[in-house]
This record gives sequence, structure tokens and C-alpha cells, in this order.
Amino acid sequence: MQHFKTIRLAAVTVLASATLGACATKGFVRTNLETQRSELSADIAAERAGRTAGDSAVRADVARDLAALRADLTALRTEFGAKITAMEGKVQFAFPVHFGFDDATVRDDDRAALERFAEVVRQYYAGANITVEGFADPAGSRAYNLTLSQRRADAVREFLGERGVSPSLLSSVGYGSTRQVRPGAWGDDPGAQLNRRVAFVIETPSEATVAAISMR
Repeated sequence: MQHFKTIRLAAVTVLASATLGACATKGFVRTNLETQRSELSADIAAERAGRTAGDSAVRADVARDLAALRADLTALRTEFGAKITAMEGKVQFAFPVHFGFDDATVRDDDRAALERFAEVVRQYYAGANITVEGFADPAGSRAYNLTLSQRRADAVREFLGERGVSPSLLSSVGYGSTRQVRPGAWGDDPGAQLNRRVAFVIETPSEATVAAISMR
């Protein structure tokens, strides 16, 4: 009889120990889960804070870049009389870079404007394709004017290449006496030099330029 009591007591003891052990294990798991949840929440909060800080830094950098671009574009317009037009996927720069009658030499008076344009291109439009467009007044024949305007565009393309703009990104085209600023003016006529000019087309998304010009 005593033997059976001992066995029953041992069994109860083992069962009680197992039950307590199970409760302890559950408590440990619960505590562990709570700790992991807290750590995960802290990590998520830290990541969001870091992302927010990073986004703010990026926005600040973009704002500074746009402000700098706007300042340089404004300088091109006010100091050198450039006309800047943002088109779909392109930006056109019309400079008062003119040529002598029947001449394709870059004038000394225009070097400062072209050098400043080259600086802007290197800083803000690196990697963009640039077309130099040449024009002539209507004095000569159509064929001659096409050749002369091409020589002018080539001369300016070479000038920009010497100022650090990648030659592989530069192309030139002559349009002869088309798109005249002063229709019919040639030689020494008033405004004829406006027909003897170059313009630039930068093939790049113009959103940044539009944003920079629109900034207040």
C-alpha cells in the first residue's frame, strides 16, 4: 500500500513539474515575442525616421541644384541676351552669337558668351546631345548659304569642344537662310547680322529647366 502511494506521489510530482515547466515555457515565449515586437517596432521607426531624413536631404539637394541652374540660366539671359525655350524633351538656347558678312569665324565679342554656355552645359547637361544650328542671311544662293551656315555651326561646335564639351555629344547642321530673324535683311542692312547666327538645341528632358525658370 505504501508502495502504491509512493508511485502515485511520484506521478503527481512529475505531472506538476511538467505543467509548471509548460507554463514557464509559455511565459518565456510570450516575453520573447513581446521583446521582438518592441525591437521590430523600434527598427521600423528608426528606418522610417532615416528614410524621412534621407528624403529631406534629397529634396534639399534638388532644391539647391534647381536654384543654381536658375541662377546660371538667368545670367545667360541677362548678361548675354540668350533666349531659352523649353520644349518637349529639348531645350533651345538662342544666343546673339553673330558672324561677319560672308564669314564663319567666331568673333572675339562672342567668346565670353560661348564659354559661359559651355560651363552651363558641362555642369547641368553632361551626357546630353547638343546640336549647333547655323544660319545665314539671304545674300547668296541657297546652296552657298547652306554651306556657309554649316561652316558657322562647325566653327562653334569646335569652339565648344575646345572648352570641355564632349565632341562625341556635339553635332552641327546648317539651315542656310531659313528662319530669318529679319526677313530679307542681308549684308549691311539693319538687323542683317541677326540672320547670321547660331542656336543650340539640347536634347534632354526639360522638366528641370522649366522648374528652374519657374522658381520664385
